Amino acid sequence: MDRREFIKKTAAIGIGAGLLFLPKGLRGAAGAAAQEYPDLVALRGGLPEAMFDTGIKKIGGIGRFVRKGQTVVIKPNMSWDVSPGNPANTSPALVAQIARHCRDAGAKRVVILDHSIEYWENSRKSSGIGEAAEGVGAIYAPAEKEGYYQKVPVGGARLKETSIHESLLECDVLISAPVLKHHGGAGVSISAKNLMGCVWNRREYHSQGLQQCISDFLRVRKPDLNVVDAYRVITRNGPRGGSPSDVADLGSLIISPDVVAADTAASMMLGRKQGEIEHIRLAAEIGLGRMDLANLKIERITL
Repeated sequence: MDRREFIKKTAAIGIGAGLLFLPKGLRGAAGAAAQEYPDLVALRGGLPEAMFDTGIKKIGGIGRFVRKGQTVVIKPNMSWDVSPGNPANTSPALVAQIARHCRDAGAKRVVILDHSIEYWENSRKSSGIGEAAEGVGAIYAPAEKEGYYQKVPVGGARLKETSIHESLLECDVLISAPVLKHHGGAGVSISAKNLMGCVWNRREYHSQGLQQCISDFLRVRKPDLNVVDAYRVITRNGPRGGSPSDVADLGSLIISPDVVAADTAASMMLGRKQGEIEHIRLAAEIGLGRMDLANLKIERITL
């Protein structure tokens, strides 16, 4: 499917350039119980950092999630030795803006964590995330040595235990900040899949069943906040992409405290049906989040 065909497909199912145009019956809010904050905010029409500023305010402000003196881990996609603007990695400006909000809320430490696939120092520099985050007072957590990880029980259907980075085990708040993209094995790579970058041995996921293991990990640690960068997305040949024709400009951002809701909504932006992605469905089935978008309060904003 080439880029033109992808855009036609997403438009045909009512998504167009973003979640703001979910198909009828999946718009949410109508008939949903009144509540102070939306379950999910979907934005489009601005730069990622500007959309975050608007969206986090709408969902209650960063102070709803981060308290003074706490330690925050922000987990972006930072696995690839590619330049900023390549959507294999999360936007560095977005990561820096999330970190800035956390520091403004009084966070004691803001840690940027990813066990990169390509050489970590190259990925940190080339992606622009290391420099951008450190520029606002965040700390980059080295993750290339096994000594940084501790083996913990998971108790999942397939993943019984795994070695998790110490920063994740010690933090008060976890913010998952993935970039939305296609993934050859998992179907999509979004917030739940993003947490594979917190473990030492990614291969155990593949050997034991990738979809189930992604879901199982959420039993140990769900993100407190999910910020999905859907500004530029890889629609095929993910997670790294192969050529400019693999990329579509959606100009969107999704924010939600519910990892299942965030991933469900974001996956639909890649033309996936609700419930089609196995690891998202498995997480919903064991109560780790909600996939029923029609019954959630969804706020849509165009900048």
